Amino acid sequence: MNLPTKLTILRIVMIPLFVAVFFITAIPYRFLISAVIFALAAFTDFLDGYIARKYNMVTDLGKFLDPIADKVLVSTALIVMLVAGKGQPIIPFYGSIAVAIILARELIVSGFRMVAASKGAVLAADKSGKIKTFFQDMAIIVLLAGKDFMPETYSTLNIIGLVLLGIAALLTIYSGTECIVKNRKILQANKQENK
Repeated sequence: MNLPTKLTILRIVMIPLFVAVFFITAIPYRFLISAVIFALAAFTDFLDGYIARKYNMVTDLGKFLDPIADKVLVSTALIVMLVAGKGQPIIPFYGSIAVAIILARELIVSGFRMVAASKGAVLAADKSGKIKTFFQDMAIIVLLAGKDFMPETYSTLNIIGLVLLGIAALLTIYSGTECIVKNRKILQANKQENK
């Protein structure tokens, strides 16, 4: 098992740690610590990809685990932030629309990638997808950190985090649509086979 794959597995291991710290109320500054854990986990996503490409260490196991780790990390963070945070959710009810869009896109694109893989095609992440991921990660970090320092619903950090989440949702729609439109031949080929 090479270093990039070990970093991916580390990211997966950090997910339950993130959730545990998030919910253990006895931990002081638990949301800030959760934000740090999430930020470190998100950084391993950049790092494992960079190392794998630079040193030609791309493996089938890495290609399988990396997108799963990314999606589970972000999905888990968004879901727990909808649940609780010092008596009220970190993401308010209207933010659940952005969360639903982000989760739906991840499921749709994952399904699309499975269809592509069954036809021997590999869909690489587009630049728009990477920008989307950056805004998602920043929104989560700002919202989490802000909950300990500015717990009010309409605090400066909360508003910044929600704006970042809104931008992430818009980029999610764009990047998901771009991925499917650019690779629509995969679905068209499937239609021709069924005729």
